[in-house]
Amino acid sequence: MTNQPNDRATIWIVIPAYNEGETLRQTVSKFDLLPYSLVIVDDGSTDGAVEQISGKRVHICRHLVNLGQGAALQTGIRYALLQGATCIVTFDADGQHRCSEIESMIAPILTDRWGISLGSRFAAGGSATNIPPLRRFMLKVAVLITRFSTGLQLTDAHNGFRAFSAAAAKKIRIRQNRMAHASEIISQIAQLRISYGEVPVTIEYTEYSLAKGQRLSNSLNILWESLTGALRR
Repeated sequence: MTNQPNDRATIWIVIPAYNEGETLRQTVSKFDLLPYSLVIVDDGSTDGAVEQISGKRVHICRHLVNLGQGAALQTGIRYALLQGATCIVTFDADGQHRCSEIESMIAPILTDRWGISLGSRFAAGGSATNIPPLRRFMLKVAVLITRFSTGLQLTDAHNGFRAFSAAAAKKIRIRQNRMAHASEIISQIAQLRISYGEVPVTIEYTEYSLAKGQRLSNSLNILWESLTGALRR
């Protein structure tokens, strides 16, 4: 697979969104001058934020009710494939990821080095800005559990910043609707023997993301899902 700069419209960014408000608009605005195509999956939002998004390469998919991030990603990936995507990037709506790192994520895909790139805040060169200590600890424990259960030598097991070749995306089937999808994707990479690698990325924890999703309960959920996922395999 080779993509020239003028082919970047065939690279699709999938952004799941549930009541992300102003943060969603700020995240999408960062793509205004970038050549990628975007699909926002409105996962049953009630805040009206998605209705205010528009753009030449911005597409909207909607769930009538909130199904969870895993379901939203599966919808977005399927939609992008139907549009002829050659590469698909999953990208969070809460402002934690950097658009400037997308090219590093997709480079191994476009050169056929890997089928899937996994962003890592803990790999050499990666960064987790303002990460709470307990969150860091829980993520590190989750990595150890994932290594044990899948055999994949990862440094970061629950990072929403990923890139898939079209061929790899067609093989992945996300059945875990909610946050357990992160462990499910890694498990399928191992089971299907999809080539993969980690790319160092920066995760910026903001007041918004910390208030909305990075509480103690969320850290415990990540650990619990990693444990139960390991037991099922």
